[in-house]
Amino acid sequence: MSNLKVFLDEEKPAQTCSVKKNLQKFWSRVLKVNDAIEKIIAKVVENIQSFILSDILLIKECNGRIAVVVQRYHLDSVLYLTGIWKITKNINKYFTHFYKPFITRDSHMVSKMPTFNNQLSRGFQPQRQNFNAVINSMGCGVIVTDVNSCIKTINPVAEKLTGWSKNEAIGKNLLEVFLLKDADTEEEIGNLAARAMKRGEILNLPENCKLVAKNGSEISVGDTVSPVRGDEGEILGAVLVFQDISKRKTIEAELIRNAFYDSITGLPNRVLFIDRLTQAFEHSKRRKNYCFAVLFVDLDGFKGINDKFGHGMGDKLLIDISQLLKRSLRAGDTVARFGGDEFAILLEDIKDVSDAINVAIRIQENLETPFDINERKILLTASIGIALSNPRHQEPLNLLDDADKAMYQTKQQGKAGYRVFDAES
Repeated sequence: MSNLKVFLDEEKPAQTCSVKKNLQKFWSRVLKVNDAIEKIIAKVVENIQSFILSDILLIKECNGRIAVVVQRYHLDSVLYLTGIWKITKNINKYFTHFYKPFITRDSHMVSKMPTFNNQLSRGFQPQRQNFNAVINSMGCGVIVTDVNSCIKTINPVAEKLTGWSKNEAIGKNLLEVFLLKDADTEEEIGNLAARAMKRGEILNLPENCKLVAKNGSEISVGDTVSPVRGDEGEILGAVLVFQDISKRKTIEAELIRNAFYDSITGLPNRVLFIDRLTQAFEHSKRRKNYCFAVLFVDLDGFKGINDKFGHGMGDKLLIDISQLLKRSLRAGDTVARFGGDEFAILLEDIKDVSDAINVAIRIQENLETPFDINERKILLTASIGIALSNPRHQEPLNLLDDADKAMYQTKQQGKAGYRVFDAES
C-alpha cells in the first residue's frame, strides 16, 4: 500500500476529515501536511510509493511552489482537488484532478492512474529491470501503453518495425507510432489498445492490416493487443505484441493462387469457377427472376497446333486466348480455364438467353483476327455451348453438364459456332 501526502486548507476541517476518511479506504496511511514546503515535496519524490494530493487554492497561497516542484521532478503522481470550473478547465489538460465534494468512487478511480504511472515510469528497479530484459529479448515487437494510450515503453524489435526510437516513442499517443491501415481499403484502423481496454479482453490485430512506419513504408503485421491488469483486476494500460508477417502473406497468396488459379493463363481454375457457380446458384434461390448462364468453350484444332509448334507456342496461344475471352465479357463475369483447350464462362444477372448468345457471337467475331505468335499468324475457331439457369437444375454441376453437352452438339454440327442447350433435343 502507498503513503499519501495531503496538502489541504486548515481552515476547512470538515473537508479535510472527509478526504482523509475516504482515502484511508485505499491507502495504509494518510499524512496531512499543513504547508507546501519544497523540501517536504522533494522528500516525497524520493519515496517511490508516495504521491501527493493538493488543494488547487494552496498553489496561490504558497506562491506556486507545489506546481514548481512538480514540474521540476516531472511527477505524474499528483492529484489536484478543486471545485472551481475555470481552474479545472485549464489544468485538466495536464494533470489528474478531483472535483469537490470529494467522492469515494472518484478517489479510487483517479488515484489508481498516478500509482500505475509512478510504478511504470519509476518502478521497483529489480522488477523493472526484469521486465525490460524480457521484452527486449523477445523476437517480436512490444509496445506498452497507459490507460490513455500513451506509450510507456517499446522494445528494440518494435523500434525497428515502426522506425521510431524508444526515446522518440515514449510519451507519444499510440496512433502516432503504431499506425495501422486496411490493406484493401487504405482506411486507417482505430486505436486497438483503447478498444482492448474498453472490452477488457485480448484482441487479434485485423487479418489484413499493414503498419505504416515512420518513413512511410508499409509492412503486414499480426498478433495481439491485451489489456494490462493490476493486482485487483483493474486495467492499467495495454500491451501490443506484433510481428512482420509479410513473408507469410506472400506464401499464403502463392498457395491461394496455386489452389484457385491456372498457372499458365492466370485465370480462375475449375475449383474457383465451381465455387462462383455455386454462389450464383444459391443467389438464384433467394432472388426471384435472377438469371445466369454458363458457356463452355472448346478451341477447335488446338491440339494440332500444339503438336506442330510445341508446347511453348501453345502456352503463349492459351495466354492470348484467355485475354481475348476476358475482353469479350463484362467486368463482373468469370472466365476460367478447365485444362487443355477448354474454358468455362459464368454470366451473372442477365436478362435472358439472348445476353449469353451475344457473348458467344462476340467471341466468335474476335477470333476472326489471327493471333501473332513468334511471327506466325495463327487462326483459331471455337465451339461454344450455352446453358441457361433453370429451376429444374438440382445442383450447380447440372448447369455445367448442360453447357458441355451443347458444346459437343456444336462440334458435331461442324464446329466454329455456338448452341443453346435444349432439354427436349
